[in-house]
Amino acid sequence: MRSASFAVAIWLASTYFSYELTDVVASLVSLAAAVLLLRFWRPRGAEEARQRLDAPARAAAQDLTPGRIFMAVLPYIVVVAVFALAKLVPSITAALNSATAKIPWPGLDGHLVDASGAPLASTVYKFEWLASPGTLLLIAGLIMAVVYSRFDHDGRFPLSVGNALAEIGRCFARMRWSALTIVIVLSLAYVMNFSGQTVAMGTWVAGLGAAFVFLSPVLGWLGTAVTGSDTSANALFSTLQQTAATNIGADPALLVAANTSGGVVGKMISPQSLAIAATAVGMEGRESEILRRVVVWSLVLLLAVCTLVYLQSNVLAWMLPAAG
Repeated sequence: MRSASFAVAIWLASTYFSYELTDVVASLVSLAAAVLLLRFWRPRGAEEARQRLDAPARAAAQDLTPGRIFMAVLPYIVVVAVFALAKLVPSITAALNSATAKIPWPGLDGHLVDASGAPLASTVYKFEWLASPGTLLLIAGLIMAVVYSRFDHDGRFPLSVGNALAEIGRCFARMRWSALTIVIVLSLAYVMNFSGQTVAMGTWVAGLGAAFVFLSPVLGWLGTAVTGSDTSANALFSTLQQTAATNIGADPALLVAANTSGGVVGKMISPQSLAIAATAVGMEGRESEILRRVVVWSLVLLLAVCTLVYLQSNVLAWMLPAAG
């Protein structure tokens, strides 16, 4: 039930609402579906797990009033509202985009050309300091800091705007190496795209013909498993997928989406994800145990994605949105 609700919500959000919010909207819908499911069904072992909680945790679980639940869900509602206003209200969208600074990259702008000899527009860096999703998330976070500081007065979650800003700084510090890794991978992607390496590899793998459609999610799966980032895998392989699709007569949007979908199922076996999971459940140093348990599921899901993508390229082509 949760999986079906998540998949449907992702499709609706990405097709009709805002692709930046696909995971947020889908997560909220999936959470609501889980709450509804648990009204009528209880998993085995639930009571035993509750008894293993320590006294403070047990007391907190029993004190989930509607007000506290609403305050817990409110950040996600605020994120959806901020993105909706920024993306769906033309006047706000125009105001945010007007602040974008365009910076021609020294030494590259006007010197890199496409196959027809026209200069590449992507050598101009767009600094979207207001319109970028990251800035919108920061705005949503600051709004929640103000809300929590004014209305959460039970003393369990003391938070002030100053504490929130300090926490943002600590998050920047903790994520600095992950951010550097993503920057390096994106830089590599730009070099490969500008130099024609990605197009060359895409042309080569197109020699597999229709078989590549089935295998296309594997690239995203490998890229995310190695880098830990679906974004990085997309930056590295999206142009390759697009080129290969064009050469074999497949839908480029389908194969680029296949790259992302493969990356999602590869996320569970990436080193970063394993470390986060181990820390969350108190299994630090036992990441290999988690990997052994999830790698089979990752491969099974990858096979399912490969099969679905292949079917969508022919039998289930009606599922794809119309071009243009």
